[in-house]
Amino acid sequence: MKNKHLFSLIVLLLAAALALPAPLVHAKAGDTPLQAYVEALGPGWNMGNTFEASGDETSWGNPPVTKAFIEQLAAEGYKTIRLPITWRHRMGDAPDYAIDPAFMARIQEVVDWSLEAKMHVMINLHHDSNWIMNMASEHDEVMARFNAAWTQIAGHFKAYPDTLMFESVNEPRYSDDWSKDEPEYFTMLDELNVSFHSIVRSSGGNNGKRPLVLSTLTAAPTEARLLELSKTITKLQDKRLIATFHYYGYYPFSVNTAGTTTFDDTARQDLIQAFDRAYDIFTSKGIPVIVGEYGLLGFDKSLETVQHGEILKFFEYIGYYAREKKMPLLLWDNGQHFDRRTFKWVDEELHQVMVQGWKGRSSNAQSDSVYIKKDSTPQDTALELNLNGNVFKELLAGDKVLTEGTDYRLEGERLILTSELLKSLLTEEYGVNAVLTAKFSSGADWPIKLIRYDTPVLRSSQGPQGIYSLPVLFNGDSLATLEAVYTAGGNAGPDEWTPFKEYIRHFYPDYKTGEIKFTDDFWGGVKDGEMQLRMHFRSGEIVPYTITKEGFSIIGVSAEDALAGVAVQPAGQPSEAPEISAKPEESAVPALSPAGEEGGSSPGIGGSKLTMIIVVITGLVVLAAAGIYWGRRGKRKRGR
Repeated sequence: MKNKHLFSLIVLLLAAALALPAPLVHAKAGDTPLQAYVEALGPGWNMGNTFEASGDETSWGNPPVTKAFIEQLAAEGYKTIRLPITWRHRMGDAPDYAIDPAFMARIQEVVDWSLEAKMHVMINLHHDSNWIMNMASEHDEVMARFNAAWTQIAGHFKAYPDTLMFESVNEPRYSDDWSKDEPEYFTMLDELNVSFHSIVRSSGGNNGKRPLVLSTLTAAPTEARLLELSKTITKLQDKRLIATFHYYGYYPFSVNTAGTTTFDDTARQDLIQAFDRAYDIFTSKGIPVIVGEYGLLGFDKSLETVQHGEILKFFEYIGYYAREKKMPLLLWDNGQHFDRRTFKWVDEELHQVMVQGWKGRSSNAQSDSVYIKKDSTPQDTALELNLNGNVFKELLAGDKVLTEGTDYRLEGERLILTSELLKSLLTEEYGVNAVLTAKFSSGADWPIKLIRYDTPVLRSSQGPQGIYSLPVLFNGDSLATLEAVYTAGGNAGPDEWTPFKEYIRHFYPDYKTGEIKFTDDFWGGVKDGEMQLRMHFRSGEIVPYTITKEGFSIIGVSAEDALAGVAVQPAGQPSEAPEISAKPEESAVPALSPAGEEGGSSPGIGGSKLTMIIVVITGLVVLAAAGIYWGRRGKRKRGR
């Protein structure tokens, strides 16, 4: 009898429990089908400077997209291709805002090639953010054009499989101030994304379930912008939505300014915190995240803005951490990484680091360069290794496997190059004397350059502002950064918040001609008066220099000449011809990309000596014209 009552009690309790409302439980990362879909998207690649170009697809310097290229990209292991597209100059006027049928057909062709190559595809409104930015003052016009664009795009591709994704708008913004948050900005972006969602979902075909990608304001991973996007996604109650942000690194490191020349702990923590915020706000709650663009902002000016070994460290770490946070990375490539004519990677070492990062980690060291000063006796030199879970296997000099104990030693995670090894490989020639290769149990190899150098020698010179340059005997060394302060006090030049100027945008070394050159951007931020410069070289040497600016007249005096009272020579007529035979670690002469719609002014690069002479002879009129030419040349686009 007792058992009967106990059974009845259990039945009643179970019934009561079943009648209670189910607790609200957020889906965990990886629990949703869409999360699995998103994790399969990596690695991804952006076809930059192509369909978002202001003219046709070749107007920013890249060749036409071919099926062969798409197939090669897939063969390289890429799973997703993002097609940045600007529609505005391919659309007609109100009220229809009709998209050019030929252009739509061309986009369809490239989408078809990509799907045939078993890749996922993402298409968007890209530099259309430039006119969407006017939404506050031109609300009805912006919304009408935006809605018309997505109505036509969604209708055209509605029968396509869900391996094709739509992204509402790239890096949406409502001000030229990329850091400014205003409530109305979030309100306008929410209105855009809600309208985009409604148009696509109601357009029929497969658009009812197609994955849709929504960006934060400016695609920035700040907490405020991530949270505001989360509000929109939560409101839409749609399990097929993906959040996206872009990551170009800790800003001072990314562009080489403010003295941040290495991927240090500050830069690493900036990356960690950005991905952690996105994970906590979205991924951990069942909303997948795609990093729609990544790279370094300095690449907009030159691949050599950031020192090569530090580039490798950044790419290694972001590949690892994004994988840890279940966020696929889509490389921003405007043509500077994978050559679309030769189908070759411009930087094979970087390519290998990225490839190895798809499944594991690569090891590296505190530096990829060892500087040994001329006339010094080489000593045992230690490099701290970052094994990242791997095991050191061997060290090579060229094809020769070096001997542990004789050529090098391992002490924990310290690699010690012996003095005997250095003596055997070094010569008296300036520059890179040898390249060692460290190999590990897994991941990419790590190069170590042995560099013979001497303290760089700066020469005094003078000349007009537009063509002034500073003659240098680099003596095998490489310029890392530059400080400029006024003798009377205060930071000199643009970006007055720091004495360190931005590499390439404000100054750059020309190792071929033996000069440090200054850009129009730099001179535009310099007041008349005397400046004290400190040139920081990658060997650790710091060399002072004094520049006086009076109107367009520039006089530069080296510390040695100032002490000796040596007369200053005009620019282009150094008191002693520079010795160009030295081989620096790398050439930092900008390799400018095809013209782009955004990215600001070019470095304002000075021309050859012949150009200097012509400018001086023909006067300020021609000088001004030259400034305009260089100001327009080489504009880059980074998806901003």
